[in-house]
Amino acid sequence: MTQRVRDHLGRFGVWRGSGQVTPELAMGLERLGYGTLWLGGSPDGALTQVDELLDATTTLTLATGIVNMWQDDAHTVAASFRRIEDRRPGRFLLGVGAGHREATAQYTSPYETLARYVDVLRADGVPADSLVLAALGPKVLRLSAERAGGAHPYLVPPEHTRLARKILGPEPLLAPEQKVVLEADPKQARAIGRPRVRDPYLGLVNYTANLRRLGWSDEDLADGGSDALIDALVAHGSGEQVAARLGEHFDAGADHVCVQLLTAPGADLLDEFRKLAAALGL
Repeated sequence: MTQRVRDHLGRFGVWRGSGQVTPELAMGLERLGYGTLWLGGSPDGALTQVDELLDATTTLTLATGIVNMWQDDAHTVAASFRRIEDRRPGRFLLGVGAGHREATAQYTSPYETLARYVDVLRADGVPADSLVLAALGPKVLRLSAERAGGAHPYLVPPEHTRLARKILGPEPLLAPEQKVVLEADPKQARAIGRPRVRDPYLGLVNYTANLRRLGWSDEDLADGGSDALIDALVAHGSGEQVAARLGEHFDAGADHVCVQLLTAPGADLLDEFRKLAAALGL
């Protein structure tokens, strides 16, 4: 992936479900200095929300984390990409992936289907350096390096980032997601973070298989996750402590970290992002 693309993404981005994102939030994040807003939760392949958010901002990059290949035809997604790129060149990164077998009736041969999907996107005009894949295991990480611009792993600690960089090699983009809670009390932080890990991710085989590959036991994965597992998957503490944890991903080889900020009910979301931005030096 080119240095131009890396520079435009910035060091830190924000990952948030597409249904929770508004133009006002995008504008606020841009003002705070975050480089990229990742739209999670399988955004629609027409990508009209991307147009709306790009129109509301001036420098923020938009990315999908991820468009689900079972949900939207690759030709449709490629046409959406070309429309966005024509209107706002260089401000959109297309993330695609296979989603979860538990949510998809036609989930068969996911690797082969994803490889064909990538081939169609590329043939229809999506450049490699504008495309990243949701990748956890070695096969899809290699596909991310060979036929796309890099990888966007989700629900991973820095240990996975280190392994992913070895598989990808030095050039492809590596942009892991990391959940964050700005709370100094570990018990309160886990009370906020654990439900977001447990439901749905500890019930989805692609994530539990990946965590087992990293050495986590069945006991760690049971009953909503052990404290050690939650602490690995949800960085928590003061702003400075969270910044240090995010820095571990960069030390392990990440180019960009997608921060999913989890908050207590009733919290002022932009104020929490403001605190984090200050700790990150944005």
